[in-house]
Amino acid sequence: MRKDGALWALGAMSGTSLDGVDAAMVRTDGLTIEAFGPSAYRPYTAGEQEVIRAALGRWPGDPAVAAAAEVVETAHAELLSRFTGAEVLGFHGQTLAHDPQGRGTHQCGNGALLAQVLDLPTVWDFRTSDVAMGGQGAPLAPFFHFALARHIGATLPLAFLNLGGVGNLTWIDPSAPGPEAEGALLAFDTGPANAPLNDLMRARLGQSHDHDGALAATGEVDEAFVASVLRDPWFDAPPPKSLDRNDFAGLVDRLDMLSDADAAATLTAVAAASVAAGQIHFPAPVSRILVTGGGRLNPVLMAELRRRIPAAIEPVEAVGLNGDMLEAQAFAFLAVRVLRKLATSAPGTTGAPTLVGGGQISRPDP
Repeated sequence: MRKDGALWALGAMSGTSLDGVDAAMVRTDGLTIEAFGPSAYRPYTAGEQEVIRAALGRWPGDPAVAAAAEVVETAHAELLSRFTGAEVLGFHGQTLAHDPQGRGTHQCGNGALLAQVLDLPTVWDFRTSDVAMGGQGAPLAPFFHFALARHIGATLPLAFLNLGGVGNLTWIDPSAPGPEAEGALLAFDTGPANAPLNDLMRARLGQSHDHDGALAATGEVDEAFVASVLRDPWFDAPPPKSLDRNDFAGLVDRLDMLSDADAAATLTAVAAASVAAGQIHFPAPVSRILVTGGGRLNPVLMAELRRRIPAAIEPVEAVGLNGDMLEAQAFAFLAVRVLRKLATSAPGTTGAPTLVGGGQISRPDP
């Protein structure tokens, strides 16, 4: 396999929202993006979601983890086998636990197994090396975000906002010589995004999420509650910083006094206010924030962001990108960087003391 020049890379992502697996192809040399290829989605069934949810917060060796890994591996194999022409796979796995200052970070799913099943070189376990070096191990998409900023022709500082179970921001100076350069990137988790809202919907109404923000749109925001959440020391802590999906899980229990609609509206506002609070950490203001992840499809959340943040808030589709597949594309891009022995994280993205190239490479048997 070529280790320089552009490759067709296939990336896969199963995020903290637990909705399913995204897969997408990118043609890249790990520095620039030449082309975007096909993409596909495979939802988890309700039963599969419950198996994975039962393993959240668990670590290797727990029986619940083995069951979740089997679900994750099977779903990925079914989806990824539909693709042809890929020269390498970037497999993120499913994050079950994230404790970078303690036990580390845990993504279940065996990339070596997928390499054999799919007969495709597979890069996986992207986060462990960064954590071992003293970094947060997250977020990992910022190097791809830098390439995207260049791809869309940006010249002034801008930010990418991912709204999954947890929110994260990447501040980018596209005039920097590269993503590794000091001052090129600053990235951090902003706080809870879709996870508490999804948990509320499941607990109270048996629904997976607030589709189109329909419930929140009928409720009123408890601004005093939002302000109380923002008093958590997390929001003032300087980046880099990262969260586990369940770090703010207690928010749902604190809303028992509110109606379903008011609770949904308030948690939606918490997600937006968390992002707004993160602006104080930016090295320089941005005039534009491009939003990816499932949260961009919630018009109530997008309206809350626009109400609380002075910058233009736009879905990434406004610049011709695919917000459903950006994370999967990111791990395709990172897989090529790993093959080329390029860095995948930096002090400004994860807090590692130096540039780190994460990821194991597993190759199919000859």
